[in-house]
Amino acid sequence: MTPELRFQGCIPANLLPFTRDLEIDEPAYRAHMRWLADAPGVTGIVANGHAAEVSSLTREERKRALAIGVDEVAGKVPVIAGVYSDGTREAVELARDARAAGAAGLLVFPPTVFMWGAQLKPDMVLRHFSELADGVDLPLIVFEYPPASGIGYGPETLAALCKIPTVAGVKDWSNDIVAYEKNLRALRASGRPVAMLSSFTMSLMASFTLGADGCISGMGSVAADLQAALLAAVKAGRLEEARALNDRLAPLVSVFYAPPFVDMHNRMKEALASLGRIPAAHVRPPLTPVSDDERHRIRLALREARLTREGAAR
Repeated sequence: MTPELRFQGCIPANLLPFTRDLEIDEPAYRAHMRWLADAPGVTGIVANGHAAEVSSLTREERKRALAIGVDEVAGKVPVIAGVYSDGTREAVELARDARAAGAAGLLVFPPTVFMWGAQLKPDMVLRHFSELADGVDLPLIVFEYPPASGIGYGPETLAALCKIPTVAGVKDWSNDIVAYEKNLRALRASGRPVAMLSSFTMSLMASFTLGADGCISGMGSVAADLQAALLAAVKAGRLEEARALNDRLAPLVSVFYAPPFVDMHNRMKEALASLGRIPAAHVRPPLTPVSDDERHRIRLALREARLTREGAAR
């Protein structure tokens, strides 16, 4: 299998609503997935990613969450499944679960063991992805972490990964515009249609302007339509319009990604609850709910961005 460039445009990573007793809230989750699939400019959805608190989900919950999402979206856009595991063998099993549930592709997280040497031993990375490619016939999206994390791949490693026929994209969360540009050049020089999917949400316009086929963003769960409009404006060269859209996204970026960074998705859930898109912003431990003061700041940011229950007010 040698996939063509399939993944482009705005691909939000869904948040996962929970009930008060921290079980998956299926009606709220279905409504959220429906909103994402119907949002203008959305071309795909990532399930079982960081935004869905994947590290708190059991294997059975991951299977159920993906199955619900695929069923609700009903083919309107492809659903990409996150593969979050510290071991290659388990990653292959999770990937097979995802294929059985109808996933259109896989977003492959780096095992945490990579922080102990993957930058010096790229053969570890190549082995992990090669075994996934051999084990499951689905397009793979490489999840690129910040270089400072120790888990991020260098551009040479990304270039080597691009030689694997089923590698179809890179979700670039390098959070370093110099690293992003080097990674982009590595992808473009690979001779294969490997998509650059920016996850540089704190500076999305900059990464779009350098060149991107699309984006994968947890913040897309709140503002997918604004992100898609920004991408379209940049691609069309309408920079004044793009700057105006970027200005609307700025208060959301500021409030969601404020320190501590670990609370970003808690805050996004709170935003969805404030907008009335989900009933409540319950999160699983060790995550903790936002404070009343932070909840107030989130509501102010939503107002400044002109977001409504339906989406971005024009």
